[in-house]
Amino acid sequence: MTESSLQFIDAAQLKEWIHDKNELALLDIREHGQYGEGHLFFAVPLPYSTLELNIYRLVPNTATRVVIYADERGDDTVLAAAGALARLGYTHVFALRGGISAWKNSGYAIFAGVNLPSKTFGEIAEHAYGTPSVSAAKLHEMLQDKQADVIVLDGRPIEEYRKMSIPGSTCCPNGELALRVHALAPDPETTIVINCAGRTRSIIGAQTLINLNVPNKVYALENGTQGWFLADFPLEHKADRLYPEAIQEADKPVLRARAAKLTEKFGLPSINAQTATAWLRDGGRNTFLCDVRTQEEYARDTPTFVQHTPGGQLIQATDQYIGVRKSRVVICDFDGIRAPVVASWLKQLGWDVYLLTDPADLADLPVPAQFRPALQHTVVLEPSGLGSFVRGRAAATILDLRSSMEYRKGHLQGAVWAIRSTLLAQVQKNPGARILMLGSSLDKLQLLACDLELQGYKQITICASSAQAMAQTGLPMEQTDTIPPDEDCIDYLFFVHDRHDGNKAAARKYLEWETNLVSQIDEQERNTFLLHPHH
Repeated sequence: MTESSLQFIDAAQLKEWIHDKNELALLDIREHGQYGEGHLFFAVPLPYSTLELNIYRLVPNTATRVVIYADERGDDTVLAAAGALARLGYTHVFALRGGISAWKNSGYAIFAGVNLPSKTFGEIAEHAYGTPSVSAAKLHEMLQDKQADVIVLDGRPIEEYRKMSIPGSTCCPNGELALRVHALAPDPETTIVINCAGRTRSIIGAQTLINLNVPNKVYALENGTQGWFLADFPLEHKADRLYPEAIQEADKPVLRARAAKLTEKFGLPSINAQTATAWLRDGGRNTFLCDVRTQEEYARDTPTFVQHTPGGQLIQATDQYIGVRKSRVVICDFDGIRAPVVASWLKQLGWDVYLLTDPADLADLPVPAQFRPALQHTVVLEPSGLGSFVRGRAAATILDLRSSMEYRKGHLQGAVWAIRSTLLAQVQKNPGARILMLGSSLDKLQLLACDLELQGYKQITICASSAQAMAQTGLPMEQTDTIPPDEDCIDYLFFVHDRHDGNKAAARKYLEWETNLVSQIDEQERNTFLLHPHH
C-alpha cells in the first residue's frame, strides 16, 4: 500500500473516535517491548510480526473501523500492515498521522505496561468498593499461627502460579472462584486471602467473593506476591497445588443461586443460542463469544467460533481477546456459576455484555475466517533434517526468527536474528538467494515466507525448531548476551520481566507504576468504567 492510498487521521480526531458511540479497533502494531514502554490507553497490542495470525480473532468483522499506529520511525511498518489488512478484506483502515509521537505532542497521555484498562480499573474498584486487604507481614503472622484457620488462594492461571507463589497457597484462578471456593473453604470460619503477582487480580478476586456474599472473611493480599517478596518472605517455585477438579452436584444449586443474585444485582442481560448465532452472522457489528471454563472442559465440547478465555483472564487481559471497543461480548460457562462473575466485571469495565443461557444449543455457527498463506516457493524442513540441510548448503542466509531472548541464549553459529519489520533489511537484495528461516512457530514462519515471496524470493526453506533440537544437530551453536543489543530487542519488555527475576528495585518500580495509573487517566477514560459498589 502507498502513502497516498492510506487514509490518515490526526490525534484529535482519534481521541473523538475512541469515545464516540461506534465500534473501533485501535491497534498498536509495534512489537511487545515497544508497546509496553508506552502506548495509548485503549490500544490493543497486535504486533505487525503476527498481524495476519490474530486479526480475524481480535477484529472478526472486516467492515470494522480500524486505526493502526506505530512510532515516527514506523512509517514503513504502518504501510505494510495497512497493505496486509487490505489483502485480508478490511475496508475501513486508517492510520494515526505521526504515530505515537503526534499523540503525545497533542497533549494526550501515553501509558507504560500492559493490560492498562484492566489494571487501572482494579485500582478504581478497590477504592470504590473499599476492598479489605491484608499486608504481607500480617498474612505471614496468620500463616505462622497454628490456631489460625486461613487459606491463601492464588487467582492467577496455573502457569503463572508455578513461576512464583506464596508457600502453602493453592492455585484457583479468579474465574473459577465462584465454582470452587466452597470446596476449598467449606467452613464459613475459614479466612480467605486472595493473591496474584501484583495487585489487580488480588483485588478483583477478593471483591468477587464479597460480591457473591460468601460467608467467610475475605481479604486481598496487598501488593500480591511481589509485596510478599519485598517484605523478605520466602517464595515457592514450581508449586502444583491446584483447586479440586470435581465439584459435588449437591453444592451446585447453592452456587447457582449465588450467581443468580449477582446477575440480578448487576442487571446482566441473557440471550439464547439462536440470538447469539444471529449476532455472529450480523455484518454490522462484532460479537465475541467467550467460554470461561477450564481448558479441559473447553477441549471436550466447544463449538467453533467460541474462544477460550479462561480463569478470569478476560477481566485481567481483555485486550488479548477482544480487539474492538463498543462490540458485543457474550459469555458462556455451561453451568451458570462462573459466567455471571466474569460478566459482572466486564459490564463495570464498560463492555456491552450478555450471558448465554443455552450454549449446548449453539449450532450452524459461521466458521471463523483464518489466514492461510498460499506459498509457492517455500519448502518446510523437519527439525531432524536441519543438520544435513545446513551442511549441504553453506551459501544459504540463515535467519533466526525466534524471540530475541531465545536467540541470545543459543543459536546456530552464523544465524542472524531478525523480526518481521527488519526481515527484508537482513536478506541480500537478491531474489535468487537461498534463505533458511528458523523459528519456534510454523505459522509465523509461513507468514514471513509469504513476505519474501511477495518480494520475488524463490528459494526459501523454513524450519520450526526448538533450541534443543538445534543443539542436537551437531552444528556449532553460540550464545550472545548482548546480541541483539537491548535497543533492538523490540519484542521484549524489560520493565515487566525484571520483577520476576528476583529484582527488588524492579518490583518496587512496578508497584509504584500500578498504583499511579489512576492519576494519569483523564475524565473521558475514567468515565468508561461503570462501577456499581452500592447496589
